[in-house]
Amino acid sequence: MALSRQSRTSLICFVLGAGLLFLSILGHLSSSTHYLWETFYVFICLAYVLVAHASTFFIYREEPNLYKNALRALLLGNIFGFGLLISFSNTTWTHFGWYLIALSFFHWSEYYTTSVTNPRSLTLESYLLDHSLEYKIAAVASWTEFTIEWFLFPGLKQYRLISLVGLLMVIGGEVLRKASMITARSNFNHYVQHIKQHDHQLVTHGVYRYFRHPSYVGWFYWSLGTQIILCNPICLVGYTLASWRFFRQRIHEEEISLLNFFGEHYVDYQNRTGTGLPFIKGYKGRY
Repeated sequence: MALSRQSRTSLICFVLGAGLLFLSILGHLSSSTHYLWETFYVFICLAYVLVAHASTFFIYREEPNLYKNALRALLLGNIFGFGLLISFSNTTWTHFGWYLIALSFFHWSEYYTTSVTNPRSLTLESYLLDHSLEYKIAAVASWTEFTIEWFLFPGLKQYRLISLVGLLMVIGGEVLRKASMITARSNFNHYVQHIKQHDHQLVTHGVYRYFRHPSYVGWFYWSLGTQIILCNPICLVGYTLASWRFFRQRIHEEEISLLNFFGEHYVDYQNRTGTGLPFIKGYKGRY
């Protein structure tokens, strides 16, 4: 299937922004620690970012909507590339680089996967960058905790085995979420639907055979994994409680609509398949 222009633009700009990868390899291969080289290396990275943004503006300046798409993808690509730079560095911030890679790829891939599997529902909000005020506060809180603890207790951020566990959780959650989006295709939407579309079908195959809400399961464990990567004990507890409460309410609301849409078929599905999230049973009203 041919990619839409929105899909191609997002992909190209993300890759362009992530081109810092090649610069990170250049910096990693160099054994020089001379301040002139380090200064030149930083200059190269900044110049690359400026040229990439100027080029994007020049290409899409007459198409505002497409430029907004391109700019978001480019910025996420920059963050992805910057995360790689940190990951390749010999500093105590290595794990924060892993986190930036996971965060930027998640938001970009939400848009790109939607553009491929369900273009009808595609909007700039599909990047989930404006998900909610609470989501932004949680993100800032995790950055703040990491920085303060790194400054006061730097050894706390160097438990590589713990960070690797978090990385595996992030990868697993990302794969599960995207698998659910690809499996459901046009039946997947980022927002709860209260009006049934004429082609809306109940999806019970693939990853939906094991979880009623695999996209939420993936996102839940992805979010916890990001805090384990950062070795953020406070935010790990906070993220667990806040995410669990959010998905409990979200599933309750969504299943009311699904019962209205599919009736006894959804009741049967509920009886044989769990939500996938701990201690969340979903809406058990009568049909």
